[in-house]
Amino acid sequence: MPRTARDVVFVDGVRTPFGKAGPKGLYAETRADDLVVRAIRELLRRNPSLPPERVDEVAIAATTQTGDQGLTIGRSAAVLAGLPKSVPGYAIDRMCAGAMTAVTTSGAGISFGSYDVVIAGGVEHMGRHPMGEGVDPNPRFLADRLVDPSALVMGSTAENLHDRFPEITKDRADAYAVRSQQKVAAAYAAGKIQPDLVPTAIRSAEKGWGLATEDEPPRPGTTLEDLAKLKTPFRVHGNVTAGNAAGLNDGATACLLAAEDVARELGLTPRMRLVDFSFAGVEPEVMGVGPVPATERLLARNAMTMDDIGLIEINEAFAVQVLAFLEHFKIADDDPRVNPWGGAIALGHPLASSGVRLMNQLARLFEERTDVRYGLTTMCVGMGMGGTVLWENVNWEGAK
Repeated sequence: MPRTARDVVFVDGVRTPFGKAGPKGLYAETRADDLVVRAIRELLRRNPSLPPERVDEVAIAATTQTGDQGLTIGRSAAVLAGLPKSVPGYAIDRMCAGAMTAVTTSGAGISFGSYDVVIAGGVEHMGRHPMGEGVDPNPRFLADRLVDPSALVMGSTAENLHDRFPEITKDRADAYAVRSQQKVAAAYAAGKIQPDLVPTAIRSAEKGWGLATEDEPPRPGTTLEDLAKLKTPFRVHGNVTAGNAAGLNDGATACLLAAEDVARELGLTPRMRLVDFSFAGVEPEVMGVGPVPATERLLARNAMTMDDIGLIEINEAFAVQVLAFLEHFKIADDDPRVNPWGGAIALGHPLASSGVRLMNQLARLFEERTDVRYGLTTMCVGMGMGGTVLWENVNWEGAK
């Protein structure tokens, strides 16, 4: 019998505070799998009407699937979180868009009818597992000139974007980065970000046990003068610095997705509805432009334009990558629709976990902005890809 697609809703999302990667970072002595377990347990605690046995799948992403990020982390995290042994799980790798892909893949399963309820998310401990750890790129990438050598270094791809878009100057990128820091500081002061954060136990040899309750990377008070002094490590006299790019970070995210009818049956409150998603490939040398074709394809398929989009959560891997997206769609650098509470330049970007952070913030913004019907979460992806997800605000006032 033919199946009818079901509406998929985002019910809830949480994340650990993001830490700086390295021996002095928040999570230097914390396991990656324990981070994502903490997020899963918090989801279950916040949604007591959900019987744990009703979770049909746990999809968890990690870019570097080794050590404490290996062992099919979706399944191992499900067991460690105390879910029934009957609940399966799996691991995903689409680099930066790992958690985003966990959501779209498992969400498609809900729409198809294979699942009713799923947990999706991601984790990255870049302090324990630096990007590229254990990777052995095939020599044909370079020998056969399939890609330029710069394609394998994310910072170099950002410098390439500056070359392709000379109108995006270093000053312009720095100005965007300062605004991101300012918006995050304002959001923290207003208590906007804290509701999604899961207090997470930490320990260090120097201080013993502690509790992480806020993000470590933000640098409030950053000025253009501060950023102008930073080195350009990827190119002599370049444009990309540690100040106008996301840092190396540790952290985990998790969210609860369900069929809309099942969510209401179980007493769960939908916060936004999954409308559609799209992934697209681009030249690996300019991977930062990936969100452009992914978004174009998505808008065209839904007979929409950017004028129909009221909120845009775009991952700030590099300021130039965001600005290339805005430039293409003729959106002002300071358009209020874009990352109203700041982004990864300030908050951090623990690779595979970031997609759900974008969704968490969009869901919170939708609650405040009932005048907005549609929003996007979008990001660039290493090796030349982009991903975009279209969401509908279930509290949109025009539906009443």
